[in-house]
Parts: sequence; structure tokens; C-alpha cells
Amino acid sequence: MDGSCDVRRTIPASAREWRWALPDGHEVRRIRFEPPADKAPRGSILFMPGRADFYEKYLETLAEWSAAGWDVSAADWRGQGASGRMTANPLVGDIADFSIWIADLRALWADWVRTTPGPHVLVGHSMGGHLVLRAVAEGAASPDAVVLSAPMLGFVTAIPQLVQQIYGKIMCWIGNPERMAWQASEKPGSDSDDRIDLLTHDADRYSDELWWRAARPALEIGPASWRWVERAAASIEALRAPGVLEAVTAPVLVLAAKKDALVSWPAIEQAADRLPRGELVAWGAEARHELLREADPVRRQVMAAITSFLDRAVPAKTA
Repeated sequence: MDGSCDVRRTIPASAREWRWALPDGHEVRRIRFEPPADKAPRGSILFMPGRADFYEKYLETLAEWSAAGWDVSAADWRGQGASGRMTANPLVGDIADFSIWIADLRALWADWVRTTPGPHVLVGHSMGGHLVLRAVAEGAASPDAVVLSAPMLGFVTAIPQLVQQIYGKIMCWIGNPERMAWQASEKPGSDSDDRIDLLTHDADRYSDELWWRAARPALEIGPASWRWVERAAASIEALRAPGVLEAVTAPVLVLAAKKDALVSWPAIEQAADRLPRGELVAWGAEARHELLREADPVRRQVMAAITSFLDRAVPAKTA
């Protein structure tokens, strides 16, 4: 099912969208695709997007998994997509601490597992991949298999890793921690005109995001806050601690672009090597950060890698 605007820019009539209250009352947005009745049930997939993301960007992928027999769900993180905002400025992506998102995923996971058939697969992209991996490592979720797309396990930045959190703390101390850490695009020093060059080689898929932001203005969001930057660095360091990733017992597929300009390829490679049941599949210059929204030649390989992994990690039941 290669690149159709109809699929990528339409919520299927069979899909359900709703708002769901977290334990503290904050509402997040969810979507569910139930598999076709004529398909043998395969299990369930929960997809969690990245920073400044929203699930509409991944409708094509969600629909493909559904067509293959999976019961597919996705949600926008608290403060992202159409799940509200955490600051007075709706364009700022902010969170007081990443542990809030881990607690949110714990609650969402418990409700989702209770209402969907197994086996249960947890998928995360970028920041979502970071949070998924941390949630599994901390026991907030216990999936039968995990897929991480370009997980945020390190930053591509001129600031050395050892001082990234300290730098973030200083920037929070000298000004409002809720202020934007940069002014445009996805990365400090970049502007909105070259944003596509950070994300994908596929101009049509890139334009889908702009289309959805225009169609649903609540999805609009911009750069992260300095508090997000500092807390992200702290969360990344937590995953680097000895024994954390080594304790993850679930099979994990890690997908990465070696030339990713947003998240660190060396950090991803090192993390994958620490996972007891980790598998790493990587692409070169033909791939950018949004692997699930890349041009068809790469995207087909990405989807095939996921299918192959799931067929081995959680094989379909035979009659």
C-alpha cells in the first residue's frame, strides 16, 4: 500500500477517535483501528509518536497494520498533538519532567491491554521511542514485543553529552524555563525552510503534516522549552545508567538512520547493543529521521523489517 493521499489524509469511517482521562483528569486523544472481520486476528499494536507529533501523520502506517490483522491504537502524549498544552503559549512543547509521561503511559497501557487482544506490541517513534523504552525498562509497560523508530537516545548537537543537562539547567536558570529553546524547525540553528531535510525525502508525505495542521489547528506546535531540553537530557542519562537497558527482557527491534540529523546514531547503536534481545536495522543517506514517512523504497523496507520481526517475536497462531 504505497503512498496514497486518500489514506494519509482521511480518518477511516471504521476508526474511532475519542478523548480519554488520565488518572489526574488530564485528557489525551486516542484512536483505534479494529482489524477487518475477514482477517485472522494477529494481536494488538499501540503506537506512540514523537515530540511535536500527532497520530494523523502515521495514518498510512496504522492502516497497513490494521489491514494485516492487527488491532491498532495510537495516542497523543499529554501536551502534544491534540492532548492539550502545558504552557500558556500553545506553540511551546513543554513538560515538568519525563516521569509524567511515563506515568501517563503506565495508565494508558493498563487500559489498552485490558481492552485489546494479545499479543501486545508497543511501538514508539523518536521521543516516543525514548519514552517507550524507558517505560519498559522501568516496568510501566510489559509488551510482548517492542519496535523503536529513530528513538531519541541522544541528540545531534555541538554541546558535548556530558554537559548537555548542565547547559539546560543554566538556560532554565537565566530565563523562563517555559520559553522556546529555539525559534523554528525541529533543531536549534535550523529554520522552517529546511525542516523537510531533517525529516524525510518524501515531499508528499511531508506535506501531509502541513495539511493536517491546517485542517486541525489544535495540532499546531513548535519548538520545545528549555525545561524540556534539560529534562530530556536527564531522561537520556537515566537510560544510559548501567543495568537499565540490560534488564529489558522483551524482544526489541530498533530502526535507525545513520545520517539522522536530530537523534544520535552512535547512541542508538550503543543502546541496541545493550538490549539482551535487541535487533538493529539501519539505513544510510537514503533515510532521514521519519522512517515511517520516508520515500517508498525506504519505507517499504522499514515496514518489511517490522513485519519480519513481529512474525518471529510474536508469531501468528496457527489454526
